[in-house]
Amino acid sequence: MKIRIKDNSIRFRLTQSEVAELGSTGTISGHTEFPGQTFTYAIERTEDQTLSAAFDGSRMIMRMPAQMVEEWTATDRIGFEGQAGKLKILVEKDFVCLDNTLEDQSDNYPNPNAKC
Repeated sequence: MKIRIKDNSIRFRLTQSEVAELGSTGTISGHTEFPGQTFTYAIERTEDQTLSAAFDGSRMIMRMPAQMVEEWTATDRIGFEGQAGKLKILVEKDFVCLDNTLEDQSDNYPNPNAKC
């Protein structure tokens, strides 16, 4: 799972296996080891009706409604967006890049723009 943060906007991008794990277990998480502290980021399935997010100083959690998770795992839908106060939230499937990259993309979704 990748996260991208710019000002009051946050975007989560998930590979095929991560989307499948979210669908089957209801949660997916990752972490970054800073010296002296671990930063954790996660998506959790909820019974809420809208996307929401929370941050407690070391853990960032996006809460995704169960109906969105179900639709996301069962269809070709790319993602969902929402707003929590000033924070814009986006969650989307991670596509293979069209340019050359050294990053392992073997679990990414096929890029729809790669077709002629």
